[in-house]
Amino acid sequence: MAPSASTATTDSPIAAVPTTAVPGQMIIRDAIPADAAACAAIYAPYVDDTTITFEEVAPSVEEMAGRMARAATDWAWLVAEVDGRVLGYAYAGRFKERVAFRWSCETSVYLAADTRGRGLGKLLYTTLLDRLTQRGYRTAVAVITQPNEASMALHRSFGFEQVALLPSIGFKHNAWRDVVWLLRSLGDGPVPDQAPAEPR
Repeated sequence: MAPSASTATTDSPIAAVPTTAVPGQMIIRDAIPADAAACAAIYAPYVDDTTITFEEVAPSVEEMAGRMARAATDWAWLVAEVDGRVLGYAYAGRFKERVAFRWSCETSVYLAADTRGRGLGKLLYTTLLDRLTQRGYRTAVAVITQPNEASMALHRSFGFEQVALLPSIGFKHNAWRDVVWLLRSLGDGPVPDQAPAEPR
């Protein structure tokens, strides 16, 4: 992406994603608090109508804003935008609470229904994985309810490999649901017998 005169600001030392764009051109940028309503609106149908997420109550705009702020501080929360409209978002968050897991993170991407199939997911994930690598994370984890071939294909295209199948691990929409875990190394990945630098 070409350098920009205007960038989103974060508290992170990592360079922000450029935000200036030609009209009609898609941009990937860091989320800002004003994006919370759009992100909440994109996410709500996944909660209400699908098993892609195991949440059963869609978060409010205020709750979404809090999630975005927490993710941006230590990982990343990015949005795809065209002409001021947020069409999708991708983010990373904590994989597990225990401190030894801190070089790993869980990634997710959600797109507005009318924008699927246009390559937004790949654009968002390319930027997200680059950002996580830059911040010093070593492993990305994706957790995908089955069946979801579109998401499986997207993650495989980025080198994620299935490492586990958890059968009937969740119950939503009146049925037990299987979940697959996929992993992808970031940067050099975990290097044997070498203490990694702290994520930043």
